[in-house]
Amino acid sequence: MGMRGIHTSINDIRRMVFAEVAKLSYEYQGGDLSEMENIPYRIIPGEVSTYRESVFLERAIVKERMRLAMGLPLRDVTEHAPVSQGALECVHPDTYYQPPLINIIKFACHKCPDNRVVITDQCQGCLAQPCRQVCPREAIYFENGRCHIDQNKCIKCGKCMGVCQYGVILRLERPCAVACGMKAIRSDAYGRAEIDQDKCVSCGMCLANCPFGAIADKAQIFQCIQAIRGEAPVYAAIAPAIAGQFGGGLTPGKMRAALRRLGFADVVEVAIGADLCTLQEAEDFVNEVPEKLPFMGTSCCPAWSVMAKREFPQHADCISMALTPMVLTGRLIKKEHPGCKVAFIGPCAAKKLEAMRHSIRSDIDFVLTFEEVQGMFAAKEVDFNDLEEAPVPSEASADGRGFAISSGVAGAVVSAIRQLHPDREILVEHAEGLNECRKMLMRAKAGKLNGYLLEGMACPGGCIGGAGTVQPIPKSAAEVEKVKKQSNKAHAYESGYSGVLPELEE
Repeated sequence: MGMRGIHTSINDIRRMVFAEVAKLSYEYQGGDLSEMENIPYRIIPGEVSTYRESVFLERAIVKERMRLAMGLPLRDVTEHAPVSQGALECVHPDTYYQPPLINIIKFACHKCPDNRVVITDQCQGCLAQPCRQVCPREAIYFENGRCHIDQNKCIKCGKCMGVCQYGVILRLERPCAVACGMKAIRSDAYGRAEIDQDKCVSCGMCLANCPFGAIADKAQIFQCIQAIRGEAPVYAAIAPAIAGQFGGGLTPGKMRAALRRLGFADVVEVAIGADLCTLQEAEDFVNEVPEKLPFMGTSCCPAWSVMAKREFPQHADCISMALTPMVLTGRLIKKEHPGCKVAFIGPCAAKKLEAMRHSIRSDIDFVLTFEEVQGMFAAKEVDFNDLEEAPVPSEASADGRGFAISSGVAGAVVSAIRQLHPDREILVEHAEGLNECRKMLMRAKAGKLNGYLLEGMACPGGCIGGAGTVQPIPKSAAEVEKVKKQSNKAHAYESGYSGVLPELEE
């Protein structure tokens, strides 16, 4: 789990950057973005550094974070370029995006040791030295009263770690690489982390787990606010993982009022789309498993489905073709409000890429994370205490709202199938984290999960552990459960929207 849910200085800097970029966009008068030059001095004031060896380095990193938050590419460190270089290209009310989505700010990277076994200075220099006895390469030697490891001989097997009575032998690993379920992180020529973009599925787990804040994804805050200031109304489609993300002050009953303060026309729960997705997956599962397909995987997590199709191409058709809750909700909003724009507000970095697909571009205009929206609230100085409490919308079912938590999707689909076929037994397997998802697919490939519904989630705990979330995962799970209880419908098949599903699928 690492640092997830612990508030650190990295969260503070990210939030300040998002708030400043949001403010820049709300106040933008056209033609000039030179204000970008002043922002790093507001975020990192004074002349004494707080976090790193120099205030100049801190500001340089903030400048690159600002560029990424505006959707701009990182600058080439070997050439002089103003922080606002190319920034005017990103000033329009449409998604502005230059790949890659997940970026490493190289001079913020700590060049962490990449899998080294070390004996710490707490070694007691014991007489038995079992670590030396079990080492298959004689890499451990005794000197100056304690044991040391010769890194040239060490094969990182870890046997010594298991036998040390004092537990003073550690494996040092790069946190971003450990968090990456795709093994997409390697070292560059200078020992800094580098992302293999051919392997990356943009789950964002590396950026959530880098203790140096060296990894960031690109954002669409600036463009979304430009759209909000434009003619067409912009609707906020909020993912079910939103429960409690902004602290106790922003209750579900105040959510609509709070997002309206940011300029959104209105708010729609993506849990409504989750209900429709559930109905579609239930129908597909009943019709296709096991007659046409050996098993079926859920569709809603883009990082999971991209990984599954890429690494198990022979079973690509076993991943549900159902449209995701985000897309179904976007289509529903655009059907009811022709000419509007839709911003999906969720926990997820990979949804930014999903929304960029050509087949979906017209359904979702912007993807914002909870963390980015938190920056927008700060920019507009929204005080949640000023907002009035309204009745919580009740169109979505409890099952639909449960999509945010691991095993919630499968649970929703199972209850929908039970409604259609009460006597049918459905076998379910679920995995969270791409490493575990891969193991589950290996078992499916080996024929051990025939007839199963497989739920894959790229993040720990499900969507509530996404890279763009703000609060601790257990707390989020409890908040989602609370919101589920407020729903007056238990299951997806009680959705009043099921009649429009065929039109939305076209």
